[in-house]
Amino acid sequence: MTKNRRRELKALHIRGLRQRWIVNTVAPVFVLVILIVTLFSAGIASYYYQGMRTALDNKAQAAADSFTSYFMTSYTEYYQKAVSYADNFEDKDYIELQFISSSGRIQVSSTSNLTAGTAPGTDDIIQAFTTGERAFFQGHDPQTGEDILSVTYPQDFNGRVVGAMRYVTSLSKVNTQVLISVLLVMLVAMLCMGMVIIANLLFINSVVEPVAVVSDTAKRISAGSYGFQVENKYTDELGELVDNINDMSLKIGQNEKMKSEFISSVSHELRTPLTAINGWGETILEDTDQDPEQMRRGIRIILREARRLTNMVEELLDFSKMEDGRFTLQIEEVDLQAEFEDAIFTYQQLFRQEDIELEYEPTDDLMDPIPGDPERLKQVFCNVLDNAAKHGGAGKRISASVSREGDMEVIRIRDYGPGIPETELPYVKQKFYKGSSKARGSGIGLAVCDEIIHLHNGTFDIGNAEGGGCVVTIRLPVSTE
Repeated sequence: MTKNRRRELKALHIRGLRQRWIVNTVAPVFVLVILIVTLFSAGIASYYYQGMRTALDNKAQAAADSFTSYFMTSYTEYYQKAVSYADNFEDKDYIELQFISSSGRIQVSSTSNLTAGTAPGTDDIIQAFTTGERAFFQGHDPQTGEDILSVTYPQDFNGRVVGAMRYVTSLSKVNTQVLISVLLVMLVAMLCMGMVIIANLLFINSVVEPVAVVSDTAKRISAGSYGFQVENKYTDELGELVDNINDMSLKIGQNEKMKSEFISSVSHELRTPLTAINGWGETILEDTDQDPEQMRRGIRIILREARRLTNMVEELLDFSKMEDGRFTLQIEEVDLQAEFEDAIFTYQQLFRQEDIELEYEPTDDLMDPIPGDPERLKQVFCNVLDNAAKHGGAGKRISASVSREGDMEVIRIRDYGPGIPETELPYVKQKFYKGSSKARGSGIGLAVCDEIIHLHNGTFDIGNAEGGGCVVTIRLPVSTE
């Protein structure tokens, strides 16, 4: 993949992540802010209009009660009293006082007589004459188109509605005040949204860039750049993510290196016995003298190398089964001591040919049968004994024992060779790991042994013994309960 293509994919990744973040984070905040602004604006408008309505109602009620009680002494004087009351109206600068006839027309107005004889036709007038109760109107004046608020009180004389007193005021100033308040609220909301968006953009940029770097690193690793490391400049969860990516990359690189070494080692290990088998086979065929000593020697080498090949193939097959989950056990009651002694007897003869003494003292304790797979357990014993001779044979001595310790049966195999370097001990059971040892092998035998003992619910430990050499300790439970 070219650098330009990687940049394009990175830009698309960043843009897509940023868009999703904005939609999923900013959009709900935006909706919430709109709801708050709407409710707050409605509250402001209600507060102003309700306050103005209450004040106008209080004035109109006091004036209506006063006029009815003190000025309406006779029906014939109603008009004269209304004109006089309107002329002396103190709040005429911002409130218009109207006297409405029973037909719904204006008889007297405190602001101008030009409206006399006209019929406003608003709902408050109709409702007041219909119900005999005071009524409100808020909306456009049908004649002027201006926003007004009005309250109408019916006037009773001798139990009959003879007219109505109406207070009318303009809403233009209140509307302006409400508009200003709403605009201020919207401005504050826009500033808050701007701050939210900026904060989110800054945050998402601080997240997206490292994520894009990590994503690009993951792509490079998947493309084969094993071991590639990302510079970690973060101390939070992103820093932990980068550390994990770096650790994964390092481990993949190490595993790939071990795999390469494993393939090379297995190829060499296969070639060596095959070469010996082919060479001695040809030697025996071409030996016209039929020397018995040479023939026995050749057949012995061929059998030994064939056994090595068989062991390697079995290890590879077992490893393959471990990798894909097909590695299983055939559990039955096993006499652990008997199985172990069979392996001891077999290797005592083999080690004697290599001048290695295999010491074994049978235990006097009665060993109970344990649940296990006898073939797999014997495979472990043979592998450990073979490793002891291969890596610690320089000590010319190997000791083995089996004992009962509590609810566990314990097998120990120790060599007296150079031991294992302390830095390599944590890795000796890892697959493909061979460490600094020059001994031949595939590097998977101990990993297979560890898996077998683990499936038996036991433990497989390798360490250095006091006084030199390496000791392998195998612990198996007497019961699965």
